[in-house]
Amino acid sequence: MPATKDTITRRAAVIKALAHPSRLLIAEALMDGELCVCDLKDLVGADMSTVSKHLTLMRESGVLVCEKRGLNIYYRLVCDCLGDFLRCVDKLARKPVKTKTKACC
Repeated sequence: MPATKDTITRRAAVIKALAHPSRLLIAEALMDGELCVCDLKDLVGADMSTVSKHLTLMRESGVLVCEKRGLNIYYRLVCDCLGDFLRCVDKLARKPVKTKTKACC
């Protein structure tokens, strides 16, 4: 059965939330566990405003959740399967498939 328009829209929002090198870097780092926004700022190498915009987009799409503890905000991935998805993307991104055989997964 084909996905509903609402499902397609939500999928697109998640993919859009990951479709930036800094956001992919953040997602990759969070696969090892939660991190403080200050650690993510250092990882991305951008100012706090830019990192906050990336994190907000990822949170609003449902990719991340956050928790405030004292003065710090900690982020974590909502779903552990993001790594599986990114590994599949890696297989697709390697090189074009020249045959009609199944490319991956």
